[in-house]
Amino acid sequence: MILLVEDNPDDEALTLRALKHNVANDIVVARTGEAALDFLFGTGPYAGRDLSDRPQVILLDLNLPKLDGLGVLRRIRADERTRFQPVVILTSSKEDEDIIRSYTLGANSYVRKPVGFAEFTAAVNALGVYWLLTNNPAPRPPR
Repeated sequence: MILLVEDNPDDEALTLRALKHNVANDIVVARTGEAALDFLFGTGPYAGRDLSDRPQVILLDLNLPKLDGLGVLRRIRADERTRFQPVVILTSSKEDEDIIRSYTLGANSYVRKPVGFAEFTAAVNALGVYWLLTNNPAPRPPR
């Protein structure tokens, strides 16, 4: 499963289209930082969700309403259950400060959204293939 955290409907649609072209995994979309954390930790509308079913990768935008992507990343890394969860920042920001802060907070990768459709599709496909098929994730921590 992939957790896509994206508030821009156009970027969401492009990402889903690119992923569904080559990836058979389920994709869960959260449109706010709070919704992403609710999903990950089984709170709010996701209360009672089977928390053993974790995303193989989180594609996280930085510019989100209310709780931004860096706040989400900070919470993910602060919790023992999600500390090693692969998180890829997928954003339009090319600011050095955002890149440095993302890696400082524990992002596994930082990918700037390409402007053109073909480039965007290629980038998202490469992310899906790498994180779902090639990467060896850390084992889940004992409970």
